[in-house]
Amino acid sequence: MSEKLQKVLARMGLGSRRYMEEVIAAGRVSVNGRVATVGERIEPTDELRIDGRKLSYQAEEEVRRRVLVYYKPEGEICSRNDPEGRPTVFEQLPQLTNDRWVMVGRLDINSTGLLLFTNDGELANRLMHPSNEVEREYAVRVMGEVTNAVRTTLITGVELEDGPAKFESFKEIGGDGINRWYQVVVKEGRNREVRRLFESQELKVSRLLRTRYGSVILPRELRTGRWIELDKPEIDHLVQSVQMKPRVGTGLYGMAKRRAEKQMENPLPARRGGYLRQQNRDNSTP
Repeated sequence: MSEKLQKVLARMGLGSRRYMEEVIAAGRVSVNGRVATVGERIEPTDELRIDGRKLSYQAEEEVRRRVLVYYKPEGEICSRNDPEGRPTVFEQLPQLTNDRWVMVGRLDINSTGLLLFTNDGELANRLMHPSNEVEREYAVRVMGEVTNAVRTTLITGVELEDGPAKFESFKEIGGDGINRWYQVVVKEGRNREVRRLFESQELKVSRLLRTRYGSVILPRELRTGRWIELDKPEIDHLVQSVQMKPRVGTGLYGMAKRRAEKQMENPLPARRGGYLRQQNRDNSTP
């Protein structure tokens, strides 16, 4: 079955459909040796190249849609490669054959928590696009006094250097003194948005842990630096939240499914991040 060229390129994780339309219009894509045009349809048997590099792809219905949840630790960067030799989040992921993992959003090197990866580039782009207003939830440890006036300001909205921003929800969840934990929600994934919102009120974020992305919650049995693969019902819920259609070939199957079931029956001890560790230390202090 034929598919539109820009849809195929987006699904491969090379960029959004709109960006791929620009790449095609610039004459950078060829099909069977001729310069491609925006909107043309291609078959899996066609030879597809971008900037002269040959690409391999399968028809959409033949590719099993997969999504991973990864618990990012501090010190790893959200990049495939790092010229400085620092560890990257991709180094810990399972290898794919004739496919690639696409990261959904980012976390800075000092932040921890939930990162989603998928082999469906179109799904990744939709989950990240601001127009879909997918919620990102964080547990944040803040140094400084968060007054009612500050809380109101951050919920109402402030002007950052790249435009207005705000928290959709804001509640205190623990801590003592000037170091307290808050749970906040944003609907955009701008660079360091949560940290910059607090900094706009002269407050410093000392810990930041992402606990939820859309409908996916960081599993309690998952340890830092480890991943778990979602099954079809969880992926379908995520897919439908951004107005995409579920696919028959989705999620775990075979040995991978049995391994996941075994892990759920005998979960690894939770290596809880951030505010839970701090609360445990506080509770053990005489």
